[in-house]
Amino acid sequence: MTQDIVTALKWRYATKKFDSAQKISEAKLNILKESFNLTATSYGLQPLKLLVISDPKIKESLVPPTMNQVQVKDCSHVLVLCTETEISKNHIESYFKNVEKIRRTPSEILKPFEIFLIDSFSEKPKEEIQIWAAKQAYLAMGNLLTVCAIEEIDACPIEGFDPAAYDSLLELNKIGLQSVLVLAVGYRAEDDMFSAMKKVRRGVKNVVIEM
Repeated sequence: MTQDIVTALKWRYATKKFDSAQKISEAKLNILKESFNLTATSYGLQPLKLLVISDPKIKESLVPPTMNQVQVKDCSHVLVLCTETEISKNHIESYFKNVEKIRRTPSEILKPFEIFLIDSFSEKPKEEIQIWAAKQAYLAMGNLLTVCAIEEIDACPIEGFDPAAYDSLLELNKIGLQSVLVLAVGYRAEDDMFSAMKKVRRGVKNVVIEM
């Protein structure tokens, strides 16, 4: 199994050209949705939401604010990783109610940590919270890329886009969200020359330090 994962990670690459005729099945798409939901996040607060876009007109409208990268038009689905614009007291309280319900943990045990988080987030500058939330989005992106590789779904992670334009076009401000990362997913075109290129990495010996 370990070798299978390494093989899958070697197989994946940032897909430059998608086969627009091939679509991800609902079953595979559900795996990606569940994987996003199961991603580890700081404190377990999940300050994230995932937009799953399949509408051809919306995908095409995203090309200009994505620096004219046509992957968002030709892929099967565009996944937009978003952060909540505010981590409110209600958000934190909702999380702990969920913990109490699912784990059946008595509220008196959870309360001290709940109060700590509410106080901590109320004291943080908004910019600091946004940076913290964005880091959680990167965790989710890494997780999704690995799952895509294992499921043999091609993907292209995208930082090169205009978040403000995305937020306006998708009306994210109306639902308290802001875009952070974009992931185009689907299946590679047969003539994508990048699929045959060898992966360039520094090598385990150069990136891992053992003590």
